[in-house]
Amino acid sequence: MSRTRTRTRAGPATDRRARRAERRVHADYTGGVYGSVLAASVVLGAGSLGSFPRTELVLLLLLTGVVFWIAHVHAQLFGARLAQRTLDRRVVLHVCRDEWPIVKAALPPAAAVAFSPLLGLDVRGALWLTLAVAVAEQVGWSVAAAHRNGASRRLIAATASVNLLLGLLIISFKIVLKH
Repeated sequence: MSRTRTRTRAGPATDRRARRAERRVHADYTGGVYGSVLAASVVLGAGSLGSFPRTELVLLLLLTGVVFWIAHVHAQLFGARLAQRTLDRRVVLHVCRDEWPIVKAALPPAAAVAFSPLLGLDVRGALWLTLAVAVAEQVGWSVAAAHRNGASRRLIAATASVNLLLGLLIISFKIVLKH
């Protein structure tokens, strides 16, 4: 008597979807908030740009995001993680993915600089637009994090307010530095 076993396998596509859904549920927005503050501070310090100010600012934003991403990955891998487990490809890729929002947060401000000529903005106007985008993004990441974690409306409003105040502090520094 032969037994026929029926195995249902989800398949690779279903497994990938399940892993992506799991990552979304456990998403950490810290890197996004951090990256947005980083982008705003890059604009704050970008007073003396050279012959191609827009290109230089786009590169400065993107490269700073990448450098800080590498620094965070390094700190995670060789700081906390190394003491807890052996490094393998899976762990390295997991840490790289977890820290990627730092780089992603540089994209909207860089896009604001790149598209600012279409809005008729000079370089100074592009700097202010970029700073506004970075601050708005910072508030957005913090609200998304609070909402994703089931925070009350009051707590969501509080985190938005704190991040907006931090953004306004950066803007006030830009005004005082006048560059």
